[in-house]
Amino acid sequence: MRWMWIDRVVELVPRQRMVAIKNISLAEEHLHDHFAADPTRDLPALPVMPASLIIEGCAQTAGILVGHAESFREKVILAKINRAEISREATPGTTLRYTATIERMDAAGASTRILIALFDHAHAAAGFEEIGQVEMMFSHLDQNMGGAGRTGEAFPEHNFVFGEGFKTLLRTSGIPVP
Repeated sequence: MRWMWIDRVVELVPRQRMVAIKNISLAEEHLHDHFAADPTRDLPALPVMPASLIIEGCAQTAGILVGHAESFREKVILAKINRAEISREATPGTTLRYTATIERMDAAGASTRILIALFDHAHAAAGFEEIGQVEMMFSHLDQNMGGAGRTGEAFPEHNFVFGEGFKTLLRTSGIPVP
């Protein structure tokens, strides 16, 4: 995966829960277009983290948790977003915390719940504020698609989902990578 939407794993309880953080910085290019200043309407820039990227951060956090449960032998892909609610915008200078838990897991995949919390460094005394929740389902690709068997699709032998980017993230967070 080329784009990482989490910066660090701060807690991992195998097969149960993972907590990751994402620091939002004005240096991130996508914030300059979302939303750019509009001088014709006298509107200043309003940089916010797009909700779709927050949800991707949830997917990466929960996906790593599900993949870690089987030592990354499975190709774990997002199969379905059952529900997603975000009540507040995340802006530069804030930190998002994703807390993913596995609700159900079997050979076919897993269902997860991710709580999203926001820490505003300008109001540090307030601590983290819960701003959202996402429910996602993940599929073990090779188990469900049958590789070249059932569907005729031939998936790469290597685990293309958990590439070097995720391995680096885990290593720099102090988590051994098999």
